[in-house]
Amino acid sequence: MKLVIATRNAHKLEEIRDIFDFKSLELLSSFDFPDIPDVIEDGDTFVANATKKASEIAMATGCWAMADDSGLEVNALDGAPGIYSARYAGEECSYAANNERLLRELDGKVDRSARFLTVVALSDPNGNVKTVEGICLGKIILELRGSNGFGYDPLFVPEGYAETFAELSSDVKNGISHRARALKKAHSAWFDLMK
Repeated sequence: MKLVIATRNAHKLEEIRDIFDFKSLELLSSFDFPDIPDVIEDGDTFVANATKKASEIAMATGCWAMADDSGLEVNALDGAPGIYSARYAGEECSYAANNERLLRELDGKVDRSARFLTVVALSDPNGNVKTVEGICLGKIILELRGSNGFGYDPLFVPEGYAETFAELSSDVKNGISHRARALKKAHSAWFDLMK
């Protein structure tokens, strides 16, 4: 049985493969299907984007497909960057540029509470989709710390920890992160569907 992970983000793919353990599945990714186009994430929610990616990739490949849409929601910024997390500083921005903008926007704010949210969608080859979500609460610190992970990891300290996601080992992060929580729910909810 094949499952296509609908992403061309190498960091995200590595993290998903580390977390998601379906021994009976052959895990592929969008990298394995270079001729299929990228899915335009034009939804206005994480659910809409994850659903669109999973269904389009499933129908294009003829395989079951799993996609996620994830982002950082900061309370003092009314939930921003939200669905624009990957392109907060502009369409072709870097992780560093996104982090710089986030720190700028939070300058002088007392409330630095935030949450990472992931919606994982699973689609059968006909485009029928189911979704689950995972959340990790935490806060945004004043400066970058750590060299592991990607994205906003050097600024996000999960609740109950003193280290940022970028300072934690992959094993620890992959046990508590928003993506880990969503993938664990996905495993429980969908394992029987794909047998």
